[in-house]
Amino acid sequence: MAKTIIEKIWDKHEVLTEEGKPSLLYIDLHMVHEVTSPQAFEGLRLANRTVRRPDRTFATMDHNVPTVNRYDINDQIARTQMETLKKNCEEFNIELADLEHPENGIVHVIGPELGLTQPGKTIVCGDSHTSTHGAFGALAFGIGTSEVEHVLATQTIWQSKPKTLEIRVTGKLDSHLSAKDIILAIISKFGVDIGNGSVAEFTGEAIRGLTMEERMTICNMSIEAGAKAGLISPDQVTFDYLEGRQYVPKGEEYDALVAEWKELASDEGATYDRVVTIDASEIEPMVTWGTNPSQGVGVSQTVPFPEDAKSDSERRAIEQALEYMDLKSGTSVSDIKIEHVFIGSCRIRD
Repeated sequence: MAKTIIEKIWDKHEVLTEEGKPSLLYIDLHMVHEVTSPQAFEGLRLANRTVRRPDRTFATMDHNVPTVNRYDINDQIARTQMETLKKNCEEFNIELADLEHPENGIVHVIGPELGLTQPGKTIVCGDSHTSTHGAFGALAFGIGTSEVEHVLATQTIWQSKPKTLEIRVTGKLDSHLSAKDIILAIISKFGVDIGNGSVAEFTGEAIRGLTMEERMTICNMSIEAGAKAGLISPDQVTFDYLEGRQYVPKGEEYDALVAEWKELASDEGATYDRVVTIDASEIEPMVTWGTNPSQGVGVSQTVPFPEDAKSDSERRAIEQALEYMDLKSGTSVSDIKIEHVFIGSCRIRD
């Protein structure tokens, strides 16, 4: 029977399943950082447990690291969290990319850069945008602190099987557009709840034309579309990015891995619980005018009118956003004066 990549990865990692109950899922890679892990490690101590697979656990300091001077940490809570992570990793024998480590960086950036992130893996982290790793054809999602403890102790996690969602982006993307424009256009068209209860696979010619970094942007923001996770079936772009990375096998072993990775792609004729389509020709540079990612329009469009909403709740949301943003319906987006600009991103290291 034809399967989606979502079903292939899930079925391969399902340790225990009972009808009507969550499944016990094996986790290939657990990424850990300083903010959501202290209570989890303390829970292990109190229960006299060890980390089940320290070799499948990788930690880094990132959330509390200052941008300009990484050693200038004035916030005592932040400093304590980082010091605690170092002590925990030493005690439980977990590899840590701390401030002195050459591989220190943003948790969802260094995973791909080091080749820890690979197609077909199940990946978790106590961070909502773990779905970034889905760009490589991995099933990756964020978890809570109690779940972090469970994964540390057992290398497994209880999860309800998600529905499958295909988000197909047809046609070619204009060269002046970015991956951020694609995902904002999707959310604007289908809403922030399009992915509820689902793992989304992004498909189509426009997706295939993206670089790995652009695919990471798409999958990162699948959470803003309400999805449990987002992923893209691996292809030659994926393989070329991973080849030669530190934690990726070399030579014949790598070739064998690529052969396995190719089989992960969703089968022709595989069915999804839901399919939505957007034409790349519809997409233009996007601007969010409101207070959530679905309140976005193209730069040639205008701020919407509440009466054009599809439901009462959407109408109220538009009214509240207009009041908060101090905007008037019908205003051309290109005429709105920019007062402040914030530039922020997970950095790619030199």
